[in-house]
Amino acid sequence: MKRLSELPTGTTARIHSFDKSDLFLKLMEMGCVPGEIIRVEKIAPLGDPISIAVAGYSLSLRLDEAENIFVEQVN
Repeated sequence: MKRLSELPTGTTARIHSFDKSDLFLKLMEMGCVPGEIIRVEKIAPLGDPISIAVAGYSLSLRLDEAENIFVEQVN
């Protein structure tokens, strides 16, 4: 299992869990729920923010938010 912030562009993964419970509700409202398939679309030149495809749309996350999402890579 890895953190979302560690994945390179083009990687597909399944959300497993969250590190901080206070961020959990905000991420769920944006479609990031455990079991959801995501794809890393773009990473800014300095690594912050990142853009992911989730629940049929693109979502930008700050690096500190992405570090709190644990994912399992999907082949």
